[in-house]
Amino acid sequence: MSNTRLANVSHVPTPWLGEERGSAADWATQLWVRSTGRRIDLRLQPWLAGPVGNTIAVGRDFFDSLAAREGLVARRSEAGGLLPTLDALAGSGFDPTHVHPAVRTFYERTSEYELEAWAEWCGVFRPFGRLLALLFSRRLQQLNVPLSGLDVRLGTTSDVIQLVDPTSGELRYTGWLRTLRATGNVLYAGSYSVARVPGFDRPCVKVVFPLPNGNAQVFLRPETATDGSLTVTSSGRSFGDPGFYFTVHRRGRVWARYVRTMRESIRVFVDGADVRADHVMWLWGATFLRLHYRLRPKPGTGVRVA
Repeated sequence: MSNTRLANVSHVPTPWLGEERGSAADWATQLWVRSTGRRIDLRLQPWLAGPVGNTIAVGRDFFDSLAAREGLVARRSEAGGLLPTLDALAGSGFDPTHVHPAVRTFYERTSEYELEAWAEWCGVFRPFGRLLALLFSRRLQQLNVPLSGLDVRLGTTSDVIQLVDPTSGELRYTGWLRTLRATGNVLYAGSYSVARVPGFDRPCVKVVFPLPNGNAQVFLRPETATDGSLTVTSSGRSFGDPGFYFTVHRRGRVWARYVRTMRESIRVFVDGADVRADHVMWLWGATFLRLHYRLRPKPGTGVRVA
């Protein structure tokens, strides 16, 4: 099913303001970032650089389009991970050797796993999830968080896409594309890397979700527990800390907005014969969404949990 067809399924149409500004709903969000955020210079703040979406849609072809635009080669990796090595996160307060080997393997060989996912929208936030889908997610084919069990009844696809410089062989981007098999909607299309932010003394996991004329970026600080689980958390107090950022790009200028009221935590742990993940999101201190994943090695990969 093509991105164009998916983009016209189950969403509320909003006025189109032209190719440069896009949908009125997207443009309003961008104006909010520009009016409440700050102008930045990516030469001075390179930690906020990341892939930017066009005004039409993100969709499952985003990383192929990004590769073509930047002269890179897109490779569907059969053994690629979100991070080349978990050791890249090492620093004061975080020792990768304390992470359970099966959790480490998931991060370093993500494409060898199958995903089952289910979601719990909490209380009064449930209508917010449907509104997000109707105004943005279905149309853009990005951030299509499941609204019911029907959305995830056939499971979730998982593709790790490595964008490589054809001359030097340098890995420029690692994309993780997840789609819902039942609907074909893109659950997440994000770029994963390790980065440092000014307000934190060790490396973070950086995730960039392309959006029209900009992106959403999440910087997650890693922590491990005595059971070998790995938890990454986006929380901070001010601009420059780990947390959630929106950026907007327009005519060579860039704005960034730190959203202190939005936080999330992802815990990856071993549960018997499975690796699992619990993803919790908060807004204004209240839990609004819980996502749960079962992460099972694909048949024939040789990956073992125990």
